[in-house]
Amino acid sequence: MAGIKALQKVQLGRETTAGTAVASTTRWRGQGALEDQRETVFAEEDVGLLIGTDRTYVPRLGGAITMTGDASFEQLPHIFEAGIKTNAAVADGGGSGYVYTYLIPTTQGATVKSYTIEGGDNEGAEEMEYCFVDNFTLSGAAGEAWQVSAEWMGRQVAPTTFTAAATLPTVEEMLVSKTKIYIDAASGTAGTTQVSNTLLNASLSVDTGQQPVYTADGELYFSFVKQVAPEIVLTMTYEHNASAIAEKVAYRAETARQIRLLCEGSALTTAGDYSKKSMIIDLVGKYESFAALSDQDGNDTVSCTFRGRYNATADTAGQFIVVNELSALP
Repeated sequence: MAGIKALQKVQLGRETTAGTAVASTTRWRGQGALEDQRETVFAEEDVGLLIGTDRTYVPRLGGAITMTGDASFEQLPHIFEAGIKTNAAVADGGGSGYVYTYLIPTTQGATVKSYTIEGGDNEGAEEMEYCFVDNFTLSGAAGEAWQVSAEWMGRQVAPTTFTAAATLPTVEEMLVSKTKIYIDAASGTAGTTQVSNTLLNASLSVDTGQQPVYTADGELYFSFVKQVAPEIVLTMTYEHNASAIAEKVAYRAETARQIRLLCEGSALTTAGDYSKKSMIIDLVGKYESFAALSDQDGNDTVSCTFRGRYNATADTAGQFIVVNELSALP
């Protein structure tokens, strides 16, 4: 039987030791396909042949997968764990929620969780170990679900068989229309001042700064992963109103701002500090640009770019928080 698109799947397993492959425990509720990125070199040589010989060698191994789909409260933490830092969930007091917090690193590189990823279809499966997130985006507009796209890298891609026990998890999508934006001064408290009827769409782009390091260490794949400087850029489209004009004033004055995006989902079984499933994006930084006025069906809008950076007054660069009812990620 030939391969069938509907039977493709991607499965994940959290590694105990980075680089040691593990069985998958859960399936990705989205799309993706493994890509073998081994480097094949055709040797250049002068041997009296016009077309050259078929002598080749592989100096290094690598692999990648771009995982896409609707962002969910249950699976988005996998992206943060493999790209920002690994962090255990904390029970939300007496509530049924669990809080996953990922501080944006400032003074030292963070350690991420490595994964083993399986991918393929009904005809065959492949596996890639020591996987981490190189970059990811979260984007969406009012009336849609938040979309996540994460580019993973790994050591090597090799044939395998799917882990049969990997479960199909229950997830809840994050909806853009259920998202609120708060904008405060760097000296204030993030999440204090809600800006209503203004945010139309947003796209968060994060280069995690996590990169593979190849050393002469007896193997063709990378030896370890280290973090260099991350880059965080938030682009947004505002309704052109008094709030948007005030932010343009802050842009011209080079005034640091704290921006919070809070997306809430269904009610938690038992309320604690949080009463609903939640995603919080806290960024500190400055506006980089404001575009010329545009419109949506005659409605004036303005687009802007905000760059997340460390601010001494706030003493932070921001954080990502997800609240769900999972005591640990599968």
